[in-house]
Amino acid sequence: MALLPSLLLALVVFSCGPGGSLGCDRPPNHVLLSRENVELLRRMSRISSSLCLEDRKDFRFPRATEDGSEVREAQAISVLHEMLQQTFNLFFTEHSAAAWNSTLLDQLLQALHRQLEALDTCLVREMGKEGSALAMQGPTLALKRYFQGIRLYLKEKRYSDCAWEVVRLEVMRAFSSTRLLLERLRNKNRDVESP
Repeated sequence: MALLPSLLLALVVFSCGPGGSLGCDRPPNHVLLSRENVELLRRMSRISSSLCLEDRKDFRFPRATEDGSEVREAQAISVLHEMLQQTFNLFFTEHSAAAWNSTLLDQLLQALHRQLEALDTCLVREMGKEGSALAMQGPTLALKRYFQGIRLYLKEKRYSDCAWEVVRLEVMRAFSSTRLLLERLRNKNRDVESP
């Protein structure tokens, strides 16, 4: 499982180049894995998580505990794209539509869709011929397994309100962990670049 720590590193490396990306231009107000996603997920809460303590589960989001090695740009873009796409797919289902406030769910899906569209250009440009091979490598594959585990959990719990609450909190943690790690790495990079 040595590839798992590189998942978050890939997400961070992608976001840390000049202008916040790896050579792909984005409008300044568009931040992948943004606070907007976390805020929308926070607002989607319908029941108290304390009512769902028996349903809690550790989905084992691949977390980086140390910096790890360099990740190629194309692989980082692939990982970022996969995270956004899997999150979109998770919440773009009939079961999800029945579980959440439709206005907030639509806002989340629109935010994820905007981020995916902005990243699609980068994905095509950076991945070129390597595309499908990179999509099946280490960190991207670990992320696919992570979301598969979430989908299986929801199915086992019959898409109950508590199961969706647990998943909502898990996805919030995944976005928050990525953002926090990004902020730490950016601070570290500033320290290195300072005279």
